[in-house]
Amino acid sequence: MTTRDLDPMTRLLAERSCERLVLELVRRLDLGDPSTVCDLFTPDGIWEWPYDGRRIEGREALRAYFGSRPVDRLSRRMCTNILVTVDSPDTAAATTYFATYRVDGYTDGALIPPRLPANIGHYEDTFRKIDGVWLTATRTLVLPFGGPTERLDAPSRS
Repeated sequence: MTTRDLDPMTRLLAERSCERLVLELVRRLDLGDPSTVCDLFTPDGIWEWPYDGRRIEGREALRAYFGSRPVDRLSRRMCTNILVTVDSPDTAAATTYFATYRVDGYTDGALIPPRLPANIGHYEDTFRKIDGVWLTATRTLVLPFGGPTERLDAPSRS
C-alpha cells in the first residue's frame, strides 16, 4: 500500500493526531507536568539534540530528563508551520518551527517584562501508530538560534 492508496479521511485523521502530539508535548512542558511528556513517546522513543550530542532514549529516561526541569522555570513555546507527512498507515513525520521564551528564577504569579526568545529552530519528528494510538517515535531538535536560559534576580523583600 502506498500513501496514495490511503483513504483521505484516514490521512487527515493521522495528520491531525500527529499535529496534536506536537502541541500536547509543548503544553505539558510549559503548562502541565513535564515528566509526563514521556507518555507521548513510543516505549523506545528518542529525543535528541545533535548540536551538543544529547540523546535521551526510552520512556523512563525521558521521564527523568523532562522531570528534572527546574521548578522555577517559566517557559512558553510558540509552534507554527506544523507540516505532517503520512508515510504509511502507521508511520508519519513532521517538521515544526518554534520559538521558546524561557527564564529561570520565576516566582509564581509574578509578571515579568517580555524577553527575546531563548531559542528559535525547528523540530523534526517521526511518529508510529501502536495499538491504534499515534505516538512520537523520535524528536530531533534543530537549533540555529539559541542562548543560555536567563536567571531572574531574586525578588526583593521590602
